[in-house]
Amino acid sequence: MSPDAKPTDFSAARIHETVHQVLTAGVLPAIVQAGNPVLRQLAAPFDGQVSDVELGQLIDLMRSVMHKAPGVGLAAPQLGIPLQLAVLEDQFDVDPEVAAARGREPLPFFAMLNPSYQPTDGSTVAFYEGCLSVNGLQAAVSRPESVRLEFTAPDGTRQQREFTGWQARIVQHETDHLHGILYLDRAELRSISSNAEYSARWAQPDISLARKELGFLPGV
Repeated sequence: MSPDAKPTDFSAARIHETVHQVLTAGVLPAIVQAGNPVLRQLAAPFDGQVSDVELGQLIDLMRSVMHKAPGVGLAAPQLGIPLQLAVLEDQFDVDPEVAAARGREPLPFFAMLNPSYQPTDGSTVAFYEGCLSVNGLQAAVSRPESVRLEFTAPDGTRQQREFTGWQARIVQHETDHLHGILYLDRAELRSISSNAEYSARWAQPDISLARKELGFLPGV
């Protein structure tokens, strides 16, 4: 949880109303951008604020928004819903050299409620990240290389799974969203680049060139 994140003041009834509005709008909702307070709140733990049917519909809608963006994860607060729910999926075709350097393997779709994670060892690794709620920017973020995720599945079962490499990064990024944390809170500030500069200069498999030229993570 971010030191400055406060629990959402949305009641269960208001969360239900917000979900209902999103589901009945008839169009895919816009993704909330940085500066909106909903992204800086501790989202409410899911405890039945919506029915099983509505939850399934919301998960399907979030998956559609994620695919359209496109992205590899989307948290409910990014649709203006302060609820601890996120969807994750990574099926993109990636250059083999990039995939090997980043430990990036396909991540089958899943939805998680009330997640939390813990590193499984002391190793960390830094790569560039972006965010659907921070349009136009990329930045290098150091994160634990392997994590153990605990979450509730949509069917109500409590689960525990371990992730490594890029999958672990996605899990951490989306779980952070539910605790009022944006990736920029954890970023190496000197690494921040526009999408255009990132594509032109720093889109190598690793961050070694960017680290040298921009002057971040000295000694790594």
